[in-house]
Amino acid sequence: MKRLVDALVDDTDFFVEQVQITAIVFDNTDDVTVWATTFFDDDIHFFHLGLQFPTLDLLLRLAGSRAEALQEQIADALATVTDWPCLLEYTTEDSPPVPLDGVALKLSCTYPADEPEDDEDSMPHNIFYLEGVFMRLEP
Repeated sequence: MKRLVDALVDDTDFFVEQVQITAIVFDNTDDVTVWATTFFDDDIHFFHLGLQFPTLDLLLRLAGSRAEALQEQIADALATVTDWPCLLEYTTEDSPPVPLDGVALKLSCTYPADEPEDDEDSMPHNIFYLEGVFMRLEP
């Protein structure tokens, strides 16, 4: 599996479809990182998506028949977590990846915070910001 950032031609905003959530990491009480895969440029790529909890809730509502169970699982984890970060994985037969069917995510690149902003050789992280969520409408 390849890193999504390595498949990009430049660092402009772009769309991904066929997204599957493979893990959710609670970084702290405000931020969450979603680990996901997508079929991009004829291959499977993985990426990380930095979110706040309201945006995670939006994505979970788009998880089809698993939406309610996922929301309950996350609420339970948040109510009992004592150590940060907290990881929920979706990579097994009992807990498979969560497909976001009919959803396209508009993503933007992130860069290391410790490099100068005007450094043109700076390489983006494989962590992205979510710029928008779009649904495929069938006639």
